[in-house]
Amino acid sequence: MKTLSRYLARDMLVATALVFVAVMALFGLLDFIQELGTIRAGGFSLTQAALVVVLNVPGHVYEVVPIAALVGSLLVLSRLVANSEFAVMQTSGYSLWRAAGVMSLVGMVFAVFALINGEYVAPHTEQGAQQLRLMANRQLVAQRFRSGLWFRDDGAFVNVREILPDARLQGVYIYQFDPNWNLTAITQAQNGRWLGKQDWRLQQVTVARFGPDGVALTYLPDLRWHSVLSPDIVDVLLVAPEKMSARTLMEYIRHLKANHQRANRYEIALWSKLLFPLTIPVMMLLAMPFALHRPRAENLGLRVLLGILAGLAFYLSNGFFGHVGLLDNWPPALTAVTPLAVFFLLALVGLKWVQRR
Repeated sequence: MKTLSRYLARDMLVATALVFVAVMALFGLLDFIQELGTIRAGGFSLTQAALVVVLNVPGHVYEVVPIAALVGSLLVLSRLVANSEFAVMQTSGYSLWRAAGVMSLVGMVFAVFALINGEYVAPHTEQGAQQLRLMANRQLVAQRFRSGLWFRDDGAFVNVREILPDARLQGVYIYQFDPNWNLTAITQAQNGRWLGKQDWRLQQVTVARFGPDGVALTYLPDLRWHSVLSPDIVDVLLVAPEKMSARTLMEYIRHLKANHQRANRYEIALWSKLLFPLTIPVMMLLAMPFALHRPRAENLGLRVLLGILAGLAFYLSNGFFGHVGLLDNWPPALTAVTPLAVFFLLALVGLKWVQRR
């Protein structure tokens, strides 16, 4: 039985890895085609566009690994069934549930790989790609630190402590300098809202001006601020919660709660990331009923297509439950676990049904 398990595991590993490489190459090609528009506009060189595509690759791993596991499982099991190898394995006493266990273990191997990538590689390469894109387009030279986002805006240096998902700014500090780099004024605002045409409305503003007679303080309820910063650039600078590391998500959730702000979206992303290791085995189990049903029928392509559609349905249900959970304020853990539990039960029901037939 160990020999059969090793044989099945090896085929699953190889097939899933090959599908993973193929799909990643496809994603890279699509990214590069998207960047060609920037090259034509004069913002990027070919080398810079290629570097951005390479930096974006780790960010696709979370999306690609479950797809690769599903398709790889469908291909391997369908081949075993078509060649009557799986029937021989079952005749030898190799049960359907033992095969499911081996596939789940293989899925966990890819899950660990994806988790390591998501925690230590993807967040950094994602930010690197964003910075390179902004610098190449000469829109903004910015850097994120613990104190927030820093960037240069003509003769001023700007620090934004926090950028909210709806592109609102909180904690804006503008340090203005004269041509000799002497500090002339510091403008501090509690928050900022986009007005359009490169203008922001800063609210609860304090302006400190430095002159020969000392410091003059001015308090304003609001102030119109013209800046190179725009919502488009803010969107690029923001890392989507789904691509943040679990450690960063936990820190940001604590920060939001300490400031009495809603953190549901980030909590759902955190729970989804914690439950991710279970997603790949579920995808593999979901593939089994489609690959093993009616093995003598000549509808292999149709069964593979149906299995892929089932995987897409899982992704759509994840998005659906995520949005519904945000709108109805569901517990984040329940929102993240519901689609996984539903499809796991469907996979078990499918396996039971195949076993009875």
